[in-house]
Amino acid sequence: MTMTNSTAAETPRKGGLDVWAPSVMPEVSRGELTDEQSLAIAFRLLAKEGFAENLAGHITWQRPGDTNMLVNPWGLWWNEVSASDMCLVDEDAALVSGRWDVTPAIHIHTELHRMRKDARVVIHNHPYYVCVLAAIGKLPELVHQTGSMYIDDLVFVQEYSGEIDTPRLAQDLAEQIGDAKVAVLANHGVIVTGSNLVEATYRAASFERVCKLAYDVLVSGFTPLEMPRSAMLGMKESLLERAAEVYWGGATRSLLRAEPEVLA
Repeated sequence: MTMTNSTAAETPRKGGLDVWAPSVMPEVSRGELTDEQSLAIAFRLLAKEGFAENLAGHITWQRPGDTNMLVNPWGLWWNEVSASDMCLVDEDAALVSGRWDVTPAIHIHTELHRMRKDARVVIHNHPYYVCVLAAIGKLPELVHQTGSMYIDDLVFVQEYSGEIDTPRLAQDLAEQIGDAKVAVLANHGVIVTGSNLVEATYRAASFERVCKLAYDVLVSGFTPLEMPRSAMLGMKESLLERAAEVYWGGATRSLLRAEPEVLA
C-alpha cells in the first residue's frame, strides 16, 4: 500500500535509543556518587535553572523497592544544600533520619508517590516563568523542539486552596494531577514527576525554559509555527532516552568543578 503524504505526516517518527545509542559516554564524576550526593546535586542544578524562590520547594526520591523517601530539610535554600543535609521520611512523612525538620507540605509528595507508582521522584517549586503562566491560567504552548518532551504530559490544576499541608488536601491534588508528568498549579507553581532522578531533573530543568519561550512568544503577538505531532513524538523519545543522561552528566561535572562542597 502506498502511504499518502498526509498519512506519512501523521505516523509517529521513531526516536530514542531504538534509532541510535552511544557506544561510550563520558563519566559523570571521578567517583561513584551516593544517592544523597546525587540528590544534593539535583537541588543545586535546579536552583540554577530557576527553581529558587528562596527556601520554597522540595524534591522527594523514593528509590526502587523502598517506600521511604529522601527529601530536603526545611530552612535551607536549594543552592546551599549538601549531601549530609538530606533527610529520610517514611511514606506518611514521619522523619526517619536527618539533622533537620521537614515541612508538612511534604504531603504533596507522599500522596503522589502513593497514587503513582511511576512517580519515583517528585519535584515542586515556583520558577518565575512557570508562575507567570500559572497566574494567567495557561499551560505553555510548545513552540520549540524541547517542548516535545511534554506532549500529552501536561495538566493545569485550576483550584488553589492555599498551603497543602495535610494528607487529605494532598490526595485531592494528586487526583487532579492524575497521570500527568507535569502539573502547573494556578497561582502557585509546578509539580514535576519522573521514574528516576535523572529523568525528573532534566524534565524540570527544561520546563522553565519552555515556559519562558512560550511567554516571550505570547507577548510578541506573533502566532508561532506549529510543530507536527508525528515529529514531536519521536523527539520526545530522543530527549528522554538520550538527552536526559547527557544533561545530567554535563551539568554535574560543571557543578562539581565550581561547588565541590555539595558532596560533603
